[in-house]
Order: sequence, then structure tokens, then C-alpha cells
Amino acid sequence: MFASTATSPAAAAARSLRASLFSPSSHSHLLPPTSVRSSLRFSYLPIKAMADTASVSHPITASASSSDSGRKQALISLSDKKNLAFVGNGLQELGYTIVSTGGTASALESAGVAVTKVEQLTQFPEMLDGRVKTLHPNIHGGILARRDQKHHIEALNTHGIGTFDVVVVNLYPFFDKVTSTGVEFEDGIENIDIGGPAMIRAAAKNHRDVLVVVDSQDYPALLEFLKGNQDDQMFRLKLAWKAFAHVSAYDSAVSEWLWKQSGGDKFPPTLTVPLSLKSSLRYGENPHQKAAFYVDKRLSEVNGGGIATAIQHHGKEMSYNNYLDADAAWNCVCEFRDPTCVVVKHTNPCGVASRNDILEAYRLAVKADPVSAFGGIVAFNVEVDEVLAKEIREFRSPTDGETRMFYEIVVAPGYTEKGLDVLRGKSKTLRILEAKKNEAGKLSLRQVGGGWLVQDSDDLTPHDIKFSVESERTPVDEELRDAEFAWLCVKHVKSNAIVIAKNKCMLGMGSGQPNRLESLRIAMRKAGDDVKGAALASDAFFPFAWKDAVEEACESGVGVIAEPGGSIRDKDAIDCCNKYGVSLVFTQVRHFRH
Repeated sequence: MFASTATSPAAAAARSLRASLFSPSSHSHLLPPTSVRSSLRFSYLPIKAMADTASVSHPITASASSSDSGRKQALISLSDKKNLAFVGNGLQELGYTIVSTGGTASALESAGVAVTKVEQLTQFPEMLDGRVKTLHPNIHGGILARRDQKHHIEALNTHGIGTFDVVVVNLYPFFDKVTSTGVEFEDGIENIDIGGPAMIRAAAKNHRDVLVVVDSQDYPALLEFLKGNQDDQMFRLKLAWKAFAHVSAYDSAVSEWLWKQSGGDKFPPTLTVPLSLKSSLRYGENPHQKAAFYVDKRLSEVNGGGIATAIQHHGKEMSYNNYLDADAAWNCVCEFRDPTCVVVKHTNPCGVASRNDILEAYRLAVKADPVSAFGGIVAFNVEVDEVLAKEIREFRSPTDGETRMFYEIVVAPGYTEKGLDVLRGKSKTLRILEAKKNEAGKLSLRQVGGGWLVQDSDDLTPHDIKFSVESERTPVDEELRDAEFAWLCVKHVKSNAIVIAKNKCMLGMGSGQPNRLESLRIAMRKAGDDVKGAALASDAFFPFAWKDAVEEACESGVGVIAEPGGSIRDKDAIDCCNKYGVSLVFTQVRHFRH
């Protein structure tokens, strides 16, 4: 419950908010969106609403101007009525006359707040199924009139229009409605708010004279500000910014939904991405870079899974690089159907293994590159129980058999209670994340200087394509399974990418090298003698074969090579594999990852 005394949480909220505002020397500038850090919490509210239905009262004469009479007026119209009684009573105690729409008015009256209904000012009943109720000069004139313009006040007095000093409005629950199952098109249309955004925008435009509030979490700060009886323009400006951001996000949801309803393709002529600040980060990729983490609030991301919506059960706060690495590990491990463990370092999988026994998969994934695995991220596509958690906690590095493995993050689709308890005991800093698999079919966005690249996500798996045999030797079933496994791993390795695998276990990988031959050599060095009979996958075709990557791979003893094909020298690769008795399969699909 909120308190209304000077020592209440509301007072603390207001003090915190004022402390976060600009210094006096910078009052003439708007705050850049990425640097907003105040107690005005910007939660994503594109979905709360002004959906009120009202019984019609008999119209009466419009009120006298509050500017003329000294009367203070507040307009309240809400669909999300959280803490409505608190703000209504608080404003009434401060001497404000409350004007409200039907459903909100009834709720206020039930809470003991005296209310003037909107139709008493407009002298018109709500009509057209509630589509028209506040769109009237007696409402918008009172919101938009500038108090410092004499002719504005004269116009209000001439027409008997009172000014509004406070506007508290939120919007129809459009977002919630259109993301629910089975919503009808007409139902979606009727949940597009018109009057609410108009009032919010009007009040925000005239913020020097009108305080606009769209978030119930700002009610305490609002009341404390009004009690202070002072004019802090930065406080008003922050509320105005938040109001416009609120309406902007709401409109982006409407636009996205209508485009989809129109049958438009994935790439509309304009694209708005509403982002909601989740957390400030200690720093970015490096300590000298400031950073923050935002959640994508597009309709297409609702229940779409991914690291952004993961639950953190334990450990230090996530860093910029933690999010990148966790995302890479999670996206990779979710690709596999069998119980699988993936270990990632610097966004590249350095160990991957699939087994019916997840304990064995974990050990093999670490064994692939224990040096890189130390301090990395470990991900599972199965629930972590007490037995697996103990293994993660106690497993020793294969390099010396003594050093207990250290990880920055463990991520999985779920944990048992005992599993969580065991993992929490491993380290105070270990971040334990519970995530939902990324849904297929999303758009992938990536920034470049001055613009964004947008593409389909790379959702293809070995089950979606055909591996065509190009060599004289046909791979046996086990070799083909290893080729498919290696090809799925190489999809998540930075280009130029090579992965060597056997028995559903990554043996070695080479990533990010300017030339494919060097990536091959790195992968073979990590695989060691186990390369013999293994599968090798390349994310793109081999431009050269003889005395190059293909021949070196064949000479090392690999059993099968999987590559996209498509080079003008494909025949050289085929001939080379035939010479050494190596199977060669083409996928006709490449997996560049820049």
C-alpha cells in the first residue's frame, strides 16, 4: 500500500526522481533515450487502456475556467486501474476536482472519490460504442491551452472551458488482445485506442502547464511533486518524454499487427522496433564503453523465447559479453534433438556433444577443448537435476585432473530444486539462467553504421536439407550422422568455419580465420589423432582442393567431408576425395556467420 505522508515511499520516489534529473545548466536539452536513468520507470506500457463504458448522465453547463476560478482539475481515464484509488484520493486531498470517463469514474466513486463525468463537460454522451467520448474542445481545449498566452485563456473563458492541470491516462489493451489466441480481426480493430493517445499527446505537448502520467508506478512521485508546490520543468519534461515513448510503442504494435493482417511480407517499407530498458550494464565489450540491455517488444517476439527473456536464478548481474556468449550457447544447444551439452567461449562453440546420458555429453563437450571451456558458458537442452548439477560443480579439468572447472554461466530450459541448490553452492558469481527456446521464423536484426541489416533467421537443420553424395565412395550411416552433426555445429562457428566431429562429439574447430586453410589446420590440431575416420564440415565451399584444404583434410585421414559445393573448382574437390578414398557430400546450403 502507498502512504501519503511526507516520509512515505512516495516521498522517497520523488526525491530519487529529482536527484536523477538534469543539472540546471542542461535544462534546455532533451535527454537522449539511452541515458534515461530516473525513478520514472519506463516499463513498456503500450497495452494498458482507456477502455471504459459509461452510463450517460444528463448534460450540464461546462465548468468555469479553472484558470479564472483558481480551481484545479485532473483528468483520469484508465483501463489498467492499478492503484487508481491511491492516485484519485491523493489528488482529491490536494484539492483537485477529478474529471473521469465511465468505468474509471465508477471505480473512483466506489473508492470514495468525488467525480465529474466527462459528459458533464462535453454536454454530449459517450457515443459510437465508446469511440467518441473525450474528443471534444471542452476536453482538449482545457489540456492544450497555454497559460502564458492571454488569448488562450480568454478563449477558454469565452467558451466556459476549464483547464486541466493533470492528465492520468493509459490505453486500450491492444497488445494483450492481439497476442492472445484466437483474436478476431474486428476485436483487434476495436482495441485500437484513439481518444487516449490524443489526450496523452496533447498533455505531453503542453507539459509546461499539464502533468501527464501513463504509468501507475509514477503516481507516488506525481503526488509528492504536487505537494511540493514548485515548478520543476525537468520533472514535467521527463513525464512528457515518457508519455510520447508510451504512445510511440503502442503505435508500433498497431502498425506491426496491421501489416501482418494485410498479408505483407517480412520486410515492410518501414520497420519500428520498440525496445524496453531491462537493465543498465556495468560496461560494454570493454570497461571504457557504457552499455545497457533492452528487450525487444515487437509483437513477433511475444513468447518467442531467447536469452532476453531468460530467468536468472543466481549469480552476478549479466554483462554485455555475458549476454552475447549466453545467446550463442543457447541458440546452438537448442538446435539438437538428442540430449546435448554445448560449451561456448567468445561466442564460438568450443565443445559440443550429444548422448543419451547427459553426464557423458557434458564431459565430452568439456574434453573437446578444456582450456577454452574454462571460464566459458555451458548450456544444456535438458533439465539440470541434482546429479548433473553435482557433476558441473565438481568436474575437474581433463588437462590436469585436479582443477575444478569454472564457468561464467550455466543455461538450461529448467532446473530441479535440488539441482539449483547444488549449482548455487558452486560459486556466488555463477550466473544460472533458465531460458525458453527461440522460436523459428524470426527476423534477425544487426546494426551497421547508419543503418540496420534485416534477414530471416538461419533456421535450417540437417533434417531440412539433402546431403548429396558426390564422391565415388558413399559414406556409411554412422559417417553420415557425424557429417550432419558437424554441419549443425559449424552453423554456429564464426566464418571461416571448420568443424571436425565423430560419434556426435566435436573434436576440433577452427573459426574466424581470414582463410579456410588456416581454420582447417586449427581444427585438425585440436582433433589430434581422433581426426582419423571423423567427419569434417565447412560452412562454405572450398575454393581450392589440391595442395590446399581438401587435400590436407584427406591426408589427415578424415572419413567424410560435408560442404555446400558451388565452387567453379568443385570437380577438383571431388577428384581429390576420390584419390584418397574419402566420401564427399554437398549440402547446397552454406552457413556463413560473420
